[in-house]
Amino acid sequence: MIDKAPLPELVTFSQHNGDWSIYVEVIYKYYLDEVVSSKLTHKDLPIRCQFRPPFDNKGFAFWHCISEGDNEETRTPDLRRCERIRWIAWLICHAEDGLKNKVTWWENKRKSNTHVVIFLEEESYVVVLAKRKDYYLFKTAYCANPQRKTQLIREREVYWNSRKTKGAC
Repeated sequence: MIDKAPLPELVTFSQHNGDWSIYVEVIYKYYLDEVVSSKLTHKDLPIRCQFRPPFDNKGFAFWHCISEGDNEETRTPDLRRCERIRWIAWLICHAEDGLKNKVTWWENKRKSNTHVVIFLEEESYVVVLAKRKDYYLFKTAYCANPQRKTQLIREREVYWNSRKTKGAC
């Protein structure tokens, strides 16, 4: 199944001659085309993207998924996140389609919010959606470091094991 649905190619900085102004426009166009405008869904609910507050005339969620840092005002671009921009829609599309050994998902709680975590374990890549009443809000995407990957695997196992004990699928 993974052969029929290969991961999109990375979009690298070097492919754009190391020119950040060109590169950011290219990856933003992929984001707009493949995430914002493509009518993505999860569990039959639409996925929406947060645009406010904008940063550098780009939507908030875009900036969040291509940069890192604890403080929103001082986040810095992360080229590993940038080059995987096309993986976001791919993971969302394959979260429930039978690539279960490749792409998995589960829900978690962060404060009062329920999130859906979509995880491509072999690449340590994560997409996070926030559950809302009648849609999901795209929050972020990132490359998990080894410690975070271990936490994610444990969190996923706890979630699905608890659902099995409750009789849910």
